[in-house]
Amino acid sequence: MAKGRKAVTMSDIAKKVNVSTVTVSKALSGQKGVSEEMREQILRLARQMGYKAVHGGKEPGTGFRIGVLMPPGALASFDSFYWRLYQATSEKAMEKNCFTGYESLTEEMTKQGVLPRLVTDSMVDGLIVIGRPKEKYLALLKERAGMPMVFLDFYDNSLDVDCFISDSFYGSYLLTEYLLDRGHKDIAFVGTLYATNSITDRFLGFQKAMMERGLSVPESHVIPDRAREKGTDENYDTFTFPKKMPTAFVCNCDHVAGILIRNLEEMGFRVPEDVSVTGFDNYPSEKELGVAVTTYAVDLQAMARAAVKSLIRQMNGENVRRGIHVVEGQLVIKNSVRIIKR
Repeated sequence: MAKGRKAVTMSDIAKKVNVSTVTVSKALSGQKGVSEEMREQILRLARQMGYKAVHGGKEPGTGFRIGVLMPPGALASFDSFYWRLYQATSEKAMEKNCFTGYESLTEEMTKQGVLPRLVTDSMVDGLIVIGRPKEKYLALLKERAGMPMVFLDFYDNSLDVDCFISDSFYGSYLLTEYLLDRGHKDIAFVGTLYATNSITDRFLGFQKAMMERGLSVPESHVIPDRAREKGTDENYDTFTFPKKMPTAFVCNCDHVAGILIRNLEEMGFRVPEDVSVTGFDNYPSEKELGVAVTTYAVDLQAMARAAVKSLIRQMNGENVRRGIHVVEGQLVIKNSVRIIKR
């Protein structure tokens, strides 16, 4: 910015678009209450006008532009898990007077190795990648983006990138222990192994709890919930159940728990009267599922805070020791599990 040139403010942008400063603030921070068309218009104008958030000089390194890359369709619903994680990230960025913009990674982009416009048009100073893209694309992005980045809600051991994840292993272990303590022994796991790191880690936590009680897990009790090659992009509508229905299911996430419950109800089973079910994430709501599912709550705020802090340090030029950072959550007891009489 040339010496003496007045910094562009949210008020300046608001006047250009003929909206309130509050609307501009919501658009720049990724909050609800702004249409996507208006959000894009405000973000575009902010870039054109050279807007950068400032902190009054109290803290170095603020005012950065952070790009958030999302898997296909992640923000289709304003109440999805990824939307909540993105919103938490935007809020933590705004606390540091940085603003965020997001871009969805399409299947075509990842297959053809097309870099996001956020990168090619130099719209951002750093990247937060949420929801794991394909490995080859991640390596390409790391090599060609030329800017600091962190991974959120997944990890990759082959790349020198800071990763922030929930405690999938211990969370699933606690959920399985909870079922075992209530008399369940015939327990199945629902999730396609190796489709994502988190599903595999949650299965291993489940298996550890079963092994400690001297219980084996037959192949029929590991129930796929999606096509492995599609990862998190497509869930099955039906599941292949064992010949004898287990007394309980440990699902890799609450969304899958909801699909499972609908399948069970269509077959005439009631939850929890006939079959117990647990989830993971503490999402979605009881209203959506019809049953309040016992789950493991992911601390979205803590994950987002840590990811934004790491990225700002990198954008400041600090030498960050990169690794996999596990953010602890907590068991949330609801009413989807019954006690079996011993």
